[in-house]
Amino acid sequence: MELRQLRYFVTVVDEGGFTRAAARLHLAQPGLSAQIRQLEKELGQPVLDRSHRTVTLTETGRAVLPYARAALAAADAVRQTADAYTGLLRGRVSLGLVSGATGHAFDIAALLADFHDAHPALEVALTEDTSERMQAALLAGELDVALLGPTDEVPPPGLSLHTVIDVPLAVVAAPGDPLLVPADRTSVPLAELRDRPLICLPRGTGVRAALERACAKAGFRPRVTFEAAAPRVLAQLAARGLGVAVLPAGEEGGPPPGGESHLRTLTIARPAIRARIALAWRATGPVSPAARALLDRLRKALPTSPAS
Repeated sequence: MELRQLRYFVTVVDEGGFTRAAARLHLAQPGLSAQIRQLEKELGQPVLDRSHRTVTLTETGRAVLPYARAALAAADAVRQTADAYTGLLRGRVSLGLVSGATGHAFDIAALLADFHDAHPALEVALTEDTSERMQAALLAGELDVALLGPTDEVPPPGLSLHTVIDVPLAVVAAPGDPLLVPADRTSVPLAELRDRPLICLPRGTGVRAALERACAKAGFRPRVTFEAAAPRVLAQLAARGLGVAVLPAGEEGGPPPGGESHLRTLTIARPAIRARIALAWRATGPVSPAARALLDRLRKALPTSPAS
């Protein structure tokens, strides 16, 4: 079998069908189909089920896919390593970013623009997802580096983390909310959130995981009635009286539109809960020169939390 056949197979899977895969590969669809059939002939088993409108993996295809990805990654690493010795970085590096990770602490767009200026022949792919899925993608080799909110108190085996933000978890409430009494309070015990309608980031994010762990230890489940991926949207919902928003302190995003500028922020106490953003990468396994260069650039440019 040839590497190009494995690349075609992986592209069909990633694109969800032959039409989009052919467009991405700049191939005629019949030629792409012929190459996949040749791969299946060599394997002695079909890898794709074409009997439905959407192309899906067969059982053999599911078993083969991780090895196909690994073979392509190894081939890319060989080329990139050779290029590194000439001082030229080529290829592709993938960066994952959890929604709301940047806030006002750092400018990821500027960092990537500077990196591109230094390595113009290198393609950087930026994707946004939940922290939980990005951790899995890092371990599977589908991402090289990610900025995420750790979903576990202890990093998953196989990942290294470099904490760049470590702040208290806070609640944001609109005027008149009982949590704001007395008026001079600056924190709220976690127990006072029991049975309160909460507005929070979705499951799979570090903030949501930290909140749910703390509530479980306190003997209750948080009553999350609204979810949104952007911290500013959470604050806007709280401003409309739809609940109390749970956010990392400092991530309210400014006053919501419409004049609701009197939102109050109280840190969660007894117990205090921390919200973290960390730079994550695979602790073991081959790392391409391109991924290493991006990781080094991010580690130097991003802030370092005292807790890191």
